[in-house]
Amino acid sequence: MARKIPIEIRTSPHLKRPQQVDDIMRNVVWALLPIAAFAVYQFGISALALILTTTGVAMATEALFARLSGRGNTLNDWSVAITGILLALTLPPGFPLWMAAVAAFVGVALGKALFGGLGYNVMNPALVGRAFVQAAFPVAITTWTPAFAPGRFTEFIPSTLALPLMKPPPVDAWIDSLQMDAFTGATPLALQKFQQVSVSTTDLFTGMVAGSAGETSALLILVCGLYLAFRRMLDWRIPVGVMGTAALTALPFWLHDPQVFPSPVFVLVSGGLMLGAWFMASDMIASPVTARGALLYGALVGFLTVVIRLFGGLTEGVMYAILLANAASPLIAAATQPRVYGKVRRREEES
Repeated sequence: MARKIPIEIRTSPHLKRPQQVDDIMRNVVWALLPIAAFAVYQFGISALALILTTTGVAMATEALFARLSGRGNTLNDWSVAITGILLALTLPPGFPLWMAAVAAFVGVALGKALFGGLGYNVMNPALVGRAFVQAAFPVAITTWTPAFAPGRFTEFIPSTLALPLMKPPPVDAWIDSLQMDAFTGATPLALQKFQQVSVSTTDLFTGMVAGSAGETSALLILVCGLYLAFRRMLDWRIPVGVMGTAALTALPFWLHDPQVFPSPVFVLVSGGLMLGAWFMASDMIASPVTARGALLYGALVGFLTVVIRLFGGLTEGVMYAILLANAASPLIAAATQPRVYGKVRRREEES
């Protein structure tokens, strides 16, 4: 009598190598640490408090819902730590901490726990949390502070410690007291979109500009992303599809009117494109697993990002582009499934 061998079926991510999910997630955290460290160096203790708040609240929310659902401890897979760190890196460095806590709770509760936890969420939880606070607190999330401000390691940005449900204190007086004449209160994307003022691509590449806590240094993000790609802990096709399509989409507009539209290089190194391409669009769970699907998915993110940036009311489009691509991911995966060996296509059967 033949011996029956049980087959265990699990949700994605499905690994082809003898590698545990927590190993991959831990390496992603390690890859994010240099970006987080640069954010602290650039914006001071406010950025550090922001990262600790979102990560701590995200882990506490994960533990709460794991206990309520009876799934036991799920913190040791490191996935929720990634959510907390990524969320902080997409927020302004002076974002009020209580609002950041709300974003972390919503991101884990609605973006992950509601769907059943790791392997079941259909969208990136960090972006779900950020999208919520984008709608709930539009003023606070578009309030920017200068990078490398003097005294950033000894005092908080005034808005950081704003009381819950109270209007954050204005930072204009604080910025004026710094006597940083070069700071205009706008990000490079806003300057280019509304004033047609271009910021040096060198400054954008190295991170010498204002912006969200962890989206300023394209070079550092690229290096950390390549570390994961060479370790085969993300699908390189996704960031390549994002960046390649974004550059190609921006190219004809720039050639038509370089005074109005940004260059492809500016598109790639500004805003959150690099962070989104390498660390959020490449989410194993919310992205297709087929090779063609990964390229199409990345291309969709890159195309939508540029369209939103150039023709939408927002200066940045990466967040919504990735969320929309997450929603389309099952369709892309279904449409790009390889042909089963020996199976005849429907058209061949009809002929």
